[in-house]
Amino acid sequence: MATYAPPTDDMALLLRVFDFDRQIGELPGYEDVNAELATAVLEEAGRFCAGVIEPLNRSGDEEGCRLQNGAVATPKGFAEAYAAFVAAGWGGLSGDPEFGGQGLPHVLQLLLDEMLSSANLSFGLFPGLTRGAVAAIARHADAGLKAAYLPKMISGEWTGAMALTEPSAGSDLGLLTTRAQPDDDGAFRITGTKIFISSGDHDFGGNVIHLVLARLPDAPKGVKGISLFLAPKFLLNGEGGLGDRNGFSVGALERKMGIHAQPTCVMNYDGAKAWLVGEPGRGLNAMFTMMNAERLFVGVQGLGVAEAAVQRASTYARERLQGRSADGTRGPVQLIEHPDVRKMLLTGRAFTEAGRALAVWTALQLDRSDRHPDRAARDHADGFVALLTPVIKSSFTDLGFETAVVSQQVFGGHGYVREWGMEQFVRDARITQIYEGANGIQAIDLVSRKLPMEGGDLPHRFFALVRQELDASAADPALVAPVAEALARLEAVTRLLQENASVAHESGAAATDYLRLFALVVLGWMWVRMAAGAGEADGRKVRIARFFVDRLLPQTLGLEASIRNGAASIMALDDAEF
Repeated sequence: MATYAPPTDDMALLLRVFDFDRQIGELPGYEDVNAELATAVLEEAGRFCAGVIEPLNRSGDEEGCRLQNGAVATPKGFAEAYAAFVAAGWGGLSGDPEFGGQGLPHVLQLLLDEMLSSANLSFGLFPGLTRGAVAAIARHADAGLKAAYLPKMISGEWTGAMALTEPSAGSDLGLLTTRAQPDDDGAFRITGTKIFISSGDHDFGGNVIHLVLARLPDAPKGVKGISLFLAPKFLLNGEGGLGDRNGFSVGALERKMGIHAQPTCVMNYDGAKAWLVGEPGRGLNAMFTMMNAERLFVGVQGLGVAEAAVQRASTYARERLQGRSADGTRGPVQLIEHPDVRKMLLTGRAFTEAGRALAVWTALQLDRSDRHPDRAARDHADGFVALLTPVIKSSFTDLGFETAVVSQQVFGGHGYVREWGMEQFVRDARITQIYEGANGIQAIDLVSRKLPMEGGDLPHRFFALVRQELDASAADPALVAPVAEALARLEAVTRLLQENASVAHESGAAATDYLRLFALVVLGWMWVRMAAGAGEADGRKVRIARFFVDRLLPQTLGLEASIRNGAASIMALDDAEF
């Protein structure tokens, strides 16, 4: 069976395509960072992921996590691998140097996340969720909480988890009932039950820091009554080390379709001691700092699984002999000689390579929004990140799952049995479309919250940038023109949705089709960028770009027609007729 090969050569190419040295060099704190350093870091990260993390993927899936005497036991080798991950410094790669992090760009973090997700999706959730918790604490907690918790969370010695969902409160967090009672010493006591808590507990040692949404005694109903609290598994002693066990426990482990090596917990909080993060009643605002970071991370998870799946399918298609040549004179021939097999593999490649490019471009915007010395430039970049976050989360995970499925299809019956590992990719990828805000909710977020931003100008500002780059592109006009035409379709339906925003059901009916249309256009833009920037030496990029434009981009025609047909047929049936 083929093993995972980290795509670090492609990552290095993208650093050149997006002029990494110039863009990063403009930002304070990155004066010593360049493409040569970045490539060296990524190559070392790739060796770690392929050599330490990936060998645990199948065994971890088969063994799964177990609950023993109220404590989570992760699969064999996970605790040791996590200790090696922390010792090598990967946990603090992009962390704030003020609290012990290395302070490297978000670009490197997202590419590390991709490789972790390719190698072992279950494992990658531990540091990924920790980083999201760090973001929320860093932005909203007081100085005392930051000093007490951030250094060991950034290093990875302590991990993080987010506790939102309850049995009767999923996406509608306004229904949650977990309570927070003020304590005598200024802290609080949390009581309630949360479900679907990834990384809620483990056997890695150290602490597990839960960020918990709960209601204060006088809180109003709805989301405005929610506050955010920090509840550690172990309370801290006077020296900042681990003291007594806090008042919460794992009630059960969820029995799941995939990510078996990731402990998804039912958590019971029984008067657990906790501290307020941010302002009372502003918990959802604070939690969204974590969730927005996690949504980009989950999108990259979809990309990572797709990369691993298409790699394995490509190797199999070159090695497996099956069927006869098109002219009937030879046989058996390699699977990869058959046009339908090639189409499946190219569909996966057309997504993964353009998706990686879009992740790099967005991460560069994230770095600009954090560090650029000019406030206007920061706000400009931040708007693009906000606009693209639901697109990346939803489209990368949809396309990632679809890529896992077509890669499995390449194997025929062998793809359905465990031996080849393809069915695990399909099962693991499926959750990425659901957690951190199901993809339908991401689409609604795009049309209802992101399109109206900046008075409705944000998407058009972004489209103007894309059109400017297309007009100036040195790529083959036969590649540029279809993308420009698809962009015009996207601009037109965007104006239509903005005009009909107040019409009942229209935005909701169009949302998922609109997000897919948006994604195809920006992936096409990325293929134009790569075709122009890779140079004549990389004719492979141009040939995949041609496949994308010929075979995938035309989907935008059907999506536009579907959106223009409106909500009427969707809403026509009575509820009882379903």
